Amino acid sequence: MANRLIIVESPAKASTITKFIGGSTKVMASMGHIRDLPKSKLGVDVDNNFEPQYINIRGKAALIKSLKKEANAAKTVYLATDPDREGEAIAWHLAYLLNISPESLCRVTFNEITKRAVQESIKKPRQIDKNLFDAQQARRVLDRIVGYKISPVLWKKVKKGLSAGRVQSVVVKLIVDREDEIEAFIPEEYWNIYANLLADGAKKSFEAKLTGKNDKKIATEELILDKKTLKPTKLSIMDNSKNVIVYILYNEIEIK
Repeated sequence: MANRLIIVESPAKASTITKFIGGSTKVMASMGHIRDLPKSKLGVDVDNNFEPQYINIRGKAALIKSLKKEANAAKTVYLATDPDREGEAIAWHLAYLLNISPESLCRVTFNEITKRAVQESIKKPRQIDKNLFDAQQARRVLDRIVGYKISPVLWKKVKKGLSAGRVQSVVVKLIVDREDEIEAFIPEEYWNIYANLLADGAKKSFEAKLTGKNDKKIATEELILDKKTLKPTKLSIMDNSKNVIVYILYNEIEIK
């Protein structure tokens, strides 16, 4: 008979932690979630504050029976599922099935599976984090409502077999909107205007780039190409006040 029972999620973790602890401590795995919403129906009472209607996952009856047996025999039970919202939810459901108060010091978490980390965590058990569990439960309920309520609409209106989701439907909408923007895009011609300028009395010139006028960007309105060279000969640039005419003559730029 074990004095302590530690329940983790995976058999691999259970095997490793057993080597660290040993003695009168038994380590078992829940194999992930043990309770969930039923697949055959919505499983959420929308008229009663969206209360979820959990059931034991099919195929885990023998495992649950074994966990209950070991929990009843142990003096102390630690729920050492993963340190995230899914792990917190699994711990909450384990506590429910094993008649352990969520407010008792039954929860331990490991940020790394080392002997020191495991031993230190067992020394500092805590209560189940209700807020973290509620976060997981809210996500699960939303996933179920969106999936089970909207997917049948897609089957009727679009195509059989399509599915809707709390995240995937929003992402698909973003992708479609972006694709529409790309298809509706009308390309515009832009020119970068550079000039080699020489100040009065200076011996060396410097390169300048036309970027704007009066701290405002300027946009191309009219571009006239030389028919022989196909090089721009005149560029008419419009801003909010008046036209700024830029004449491009070979390698020189004159702004009027």
